[in-house]
Amino acid sequence: MNKGFKLLSVLLVGILLTFVTACNSGSTGGSGSSEVSVGIVLPTKDEPRWVQDEERFKAALADSEYTTEILFSQGSSAKEKENVETLISKGIDVLIIAPHDGPAAGSAVEAAKKEGIKVISYDRLITDTDAVDYYVTFDSVAVGEAQGQYLVDNVEGTGVPLYLYAGASSDNNAFLFFEGAWKVLQPKIADGTFVIANSSEAEALKDKATLTRDELGKVLGQVTTNWDPNEAKNKAQTNLTAAGADLKGDIAILAPNDGTARSIADVFASDSAVSSYTITGQDAEKASIQYVIDGKQSMTVFKDVRTLVEDAMGMAVTILDGNTPETTGTYDNGSVDVNAKQTDVIVVNKDNVKAELIDSGYYDASEFTGLE
Repeated sequence: MNKGFKLLSVLLVGILLTFVTACNSGSTGGSGSSEVSVGIVLPTKDEPRWVQDEERFKAALADSEYTTEILFSQGSSAKEKENVETLISKGIDVLIIAPHDGPAAGSAVEAAKKEGIKVISYDRLITDTDAVDYYVTFDSVAVGEAQGQYLVDNVEGTGVPLYLYAGASSDNNAFLFFEGAWKVLQPKIADGTFVIANSSEAEALKDKATLTRDELGKVLGQVTTNWDPNEAKNKAQTNLTAAGADLKGDIAILAPNDGTARSIADVFASDSAVSSYTITGQDAEKASIQYVIDGKQSMTVFKDVRTLVEDAMGMAVTILDGNTPETTGTYDNGSVDVNAKQTDVIVVNKDNVKAELIDSGYYDASEFTGLE
């Protein structure tokens, strides 16, 4: 009797364990898996650029055996670190991260590196750490050079007031953009074609062709917008209020990206003493493309994020497949030379906006008015 009871008990336990194991397998494997292959951390949902990237990242792995999860840091380094820790806990093998703050992101990616996770710095470089394996980027110096060259090519006369604005001092790209622009603009500042209107630091350095990181930092400290359109608007209003008649008329404006460019353009357009302005931009945001069509923004630097996403995801899949990604150069992040893959940029203005953005399928013509 006891032997039969014991045997029945063993059989029941065995059946129960088999059932539990089967249930667990169903909840952690396949499409319902709690594990994630590629973790992605983007800076904020408040800029159209990063929302576009999110959608394209999702599409990039849609037909793949690999899975991804995308989290936003909303401009907070603490949230960024928390996001990385969340993704680490989900078993990621590759982390793609566009840092809110390059140096601050170091501690977050170091935690990933300790877990054997490959780290890809996306669009913005993570600095002052050796825990970055790869960098996928547009040529940021070339972006600034394109912006500067557009101003040089499209203003006439001498003594043209030049208003300088930059991105966030916490973003390494902001330094690179400004470095590229300065390389092109400085000779024309030195020969009197342009007159710096809103930065005593830049004015003091006008005869210096190449600026050190510290010198760039001093200029950015005066002209930063922190990538915030409202801050850009306030700074532009302050600059125009302080400017005399000699710093108005026909002017040139170096604006770092599209969001700030639209805010700055609106401010300068509302000043009756400004007869015309030539203003740069970057990212080819829909709202700025409409501004370009309407003549409110002169140009934008088109960085085709489709290509950048493809490069980043291609690199991630190569790693997941156990292979080594191809790179095209290196970037010094202050700690190591990071292997990088660069993507070219394109200058877009009213003349070529249809060819570059509509005919290429990046945007649909129905999204704009006045398009010829």
